[in-house]
Amino acid sequence: MSSRKKISYKSSGVDIVLGEKLVETIKPLAKKTFRKEVINEIGGFSSLFDIPKNYKNPILVSSTDGVGTKIEIAELMDNHKSIGIDLVAMCVNDLITSGAEPLFFLDYLVTDKIDLKKSRDIISGISKGCMISNCSLIGGETAEHPKNFPKGKYDLAGFSVGVIEKQDLKKNNFKDGDLLIGLKSSGLHSNGYSLIRELLRRKKINLKRKLGANSLGKILLEPTKIYVKEIQLISKKVNIKAMAHITGGGLLGNLERILNKKYSFLLERKSLFSFNKKLFSYLMKQANLTEKDMLKTFNCGYGMVLVVDRDDAKEVFKSLKKLKQKFKIIGKVKKASDKSEMLII
Repeated sequence: MSSRKKISYKSSGVDIVLGEKLVETIKPLAKKTFRKEVINEIGGFSSLFDIPKNYKNPILVSSTDGVGTKIEIAELMDNHKSIGIDLVAMCVNDLITSGAEPLFFLDYLVTDKIDLKKSRDIISGISKGCMISNCSLIGGETAEHPKNFPKGKYDLAGFSVGVIEKQDLKKNNFKDGDLLIGLKSSGLHSNGYSLIRELLRRKKINLKRKLGANSLGKILLEPTKIYVKEIQLISKKVNIKAMAHITGGGLLGNLERILNKKYSFLLERKSLFSFNKKLFSYLMKQANLTEKDMLKTFNCGYGMVLVVDRDDAKEVFKSLKKLKQKFKIIGKVKKASDKSEMLII
């Protein structure tokens, strides 16, 4: 008679006990982010959140995103403490381009097998990102895919919800002479990393090599800047006509998303690489890229671009200086003669 060996969930590669330990680790990290509108605790089957009472005609706004292959740099550096900030930033920076106030956030972490320390570092970063953007981490999912996901690897996705008054929805009501104001990025943010990884592989570049005062690896892991406070402060003072979060597709690709048929943008070449010059010059040279390649791939120093009336510029500058946010005027709006397109002058 042949013996029969029990096939359990754990022997299949899923450790429920470890998963429960992770949930207990997450609870205090999430609690730090809770706004007064949070109704239930972490650990239920769903999460409940009340719409803030100060909104008379609320419209809910949502956004979802990931951090792409920047995770591979975190793996190479064995540093996962800031990748969660990137995740929150990618979602809430998209959210605020509509003028919405971020309310809450949920994450999805998938791996072959739960690593408690790594998972805690990742979720600590998510918690920190939520605190920076004043939104609550109210739920999420950690999934183990044993024998079906690369060993020791993980991926991340996030989902955020915000709210805006219906009357405040953006209409892109441009006019000749409106200014494009670029807000300084903290670095590459979370885009262009597939190109970066290919460059590192082909050129055999060591992440420990110095680029200025820091190593290349540290520079590449610099977390994405979250612009919630800046946008909220400016929005109280003036009407921001449109915003572009500079992500995949680079500076040019994302500015194209806020163009309309009647207007074009004139960009000033002298301002396009004003910030993080050393990093972008290095990448341009090492990868043998043209200026246009760079502008279509990377943020080139600007993580968010605002379109405002020229008459509101001083008030915008005042608000940005108050928050110590560096910026540049990178161009202006011009009525299109035949079709809407951007020009670099």
